[in-house]
Amino acid sequence: MKQVTSQVVTIEALTEVVYRVVLALPERLNFAPGQYLQVVMGERDKRPFSIASTATELPQLELHIGAHPDNAYATEVLERMREHGQIEVELPLGSASLIEPVTRPLILIAGGTGFSYTWSILQAYLAQAEQPQPVTLYWGAKQLSDLYYHERLQKLAERYAQFSYRPVLEYPDSDWSGATGLVHMAVLAEQAELAHADIYVAGRFEMVRVIRDAFVAQGLPIAQLHGDALAFI
Repeated sequence: MKQVTSQVVTIEALTEVVYRVVLALPERLNFAPGQYLQVVMGERDKRPFSIASTATELPQLELHIGAHPDNAYATEVLERMREHGQIEVELPLGSASLIEPVTRPLILIAGGTGFSYTWSILQAYLAQAEQPQPVTLYWGAKQLSDLYYHERLQKLAERYAQFSYRPVLEYPDSDWSGATGLVHMAVLAEQAELAHADIYVAGRFEMVRVIRDAFVAQGLPIAQLHGDALAFI
């Protein structure tokens, strides 16, 4: 892990409350798909964000920051980036990165901007010369507009035979034909053999806790469930 000053290249609104941030590092600091960085706001104030890009894009990297107006944790980070045009970061961090070689089917589960964690893993896997195992991404959100890479993921699913995209909405419009409800319930409804897969999950701690308990009860070995939140719940 190393602390460096990164330059803010882009802050782009993806939704009303989610922003795509591109940072330029002063040097190439390698990281594994699924790792994260910490924005250093103070000596004892370090705020983690998943890295959404892959190491092939270095020295630039991408973050997806959910910054609802009442979420000071994230909005303060964006405010500092806009004001100063640079930010102190520490990286790489995290022990829930993609395990290689991939020997079991991959199931990626994201809630909200937890998608950034799964996006890094998905891109890295699909970029390999061969994809020996299928990969399925379940992305849960309240409504369709929250799925800010929806069309991009649909195109990837058309391009790669090994990739399946499963969006899940809690409050869908009347013309929605996809899965509805809670994202982990959609996984349980479609995936009969969890014990045969490696599962990577990111989202609110409450969501990750529910997934851990429900999936282990269905026979998933805990060693095959990956996510940095698991260390805190």
